[in-house]
Amino acid sequence: MRKKIVVAMSGGLDSSVAAALLKRAGFDLIGVFMKFWHESLRDSPLINADSNADLRGYENRCCSSEAEARARKVAKILKIPFYVLNFEKEFKKKIVDYFLDGYKKGITPNPCVICNKEIKFGLLLEKALSLNADFIATGHYARKSELTTGNLQLTTDKLLRAKDKNKDQSYFLWMLNQEQLKRTLFPIGDYTREEVKNLARKFKLPVLKARKSVEICFIQTTINDFLKKRLKQKPGKIVCLTSDVKQDKQEVVSEHHGLWFYTIGQRKGIGLAGGPYWVLDKNLKKNLLIVTKNEKDLLKKELICKNVNWISGKTPKLPLKIKAKIRYRSQLASATIYHLKPKTYHLIFDRPQRAITPGQSVVFLKGQEVLGGGIIC
Repeated sequence: MRKKIVVAMSGGLDSSVAAALLKRAGFDLIGVFMKFWHESLRDSPLINADSNADLRGYENRCCSSEAEARARKVAKILKIPFYVLNFEKEFKKKIVDYFLDGYKKGITPNPCVICNKEIKFGLLLEKALSLNADFIATGHYARKSELTTGNLQLTTDKLLRAKDKNKDQSYFLWMLNQEQLKRTLFPIGDYTREEVKNLARKFKLPVLKARKSVEICFIQTTINDFLKKRLKQKPGKIVCLTSDVKQDKQEVVSEHHGLWFYTIGQRKGIGLAGGPYWVLDKNLKKNLLIVTKNEKDLLKKELICKNVNWISGKTPKLPLKIKAKIRYRSQLASATIYHLKPKTYHLIFDRPQRAITPGQSVVFLKGQEVLGGGIIC
């Protein structure tokens, strides 16, 4: 029997080519378009909620009506069934509320990582299994391989970096477990972005002019504008770290409107004259924003991370030399990882890293394999 695959189709280049490759390979495909939460225009300070304006809301860039129309058109070209799944309520609760709660706590959360775990490889996979599908497939630039061990022929699926290292998205998949990974296919992981574009031309797919999704899909303006509409101002002092021969001193230089409007390493938008200044730290108890005029103060050689997930399902023998990424676009950095307590680990880098940011993900790699990751404390 042909394997049945539910393929996530966003109407973009990558997922469309992924579907076309699976169709060419002879699989029994079902195309699925997911609708996520979008911001209401009633939240906009530019709109009078009592007016007669159309208040249906901004569209989420990942799942706009234009994107849905493209995905539906691609499904028609490929001659596969196409369905729309409405995950708006679940997305609001699991992703948007998580995002806002993180900022309230003074950290900088990464909603894309949680979306992959909870929505794309969570709810979508559950729906696919209820349809008796064998796999789900996505347009992520990532790869996987199987490792068979022991006399019982037990298999472990490994998550690998994509062929195209500039487009590699494995960083966002560190929360996946074996059950999810075994049921997932990444059809474009062995292709470069240019090769994917050429395949789109070959398959005659109308997606080459589709806009690339950037930033956070449910935010239409800026993160600060989004936060200002949902989080109350909580003014406090801005203090600058100044070097002293005997000790570091803190000098009050201005006031901030709320710690959630700033992130570690930020330079623009602090609103201080005589700079440049960089955000160095936040003191939540005293409601202090700590800045510095010395960019080298941002360099740190270690971090603590929690909620650690090992994709294999097993903790490796520690301490372990690894490569680590502290943000999506950061370079791989050599580090040693140590166990502190359940799901909490200590990383010491060979060289100091710039702007290690609480709430962001640190991902552990060994060669091309993504071992897992955690949330920076």
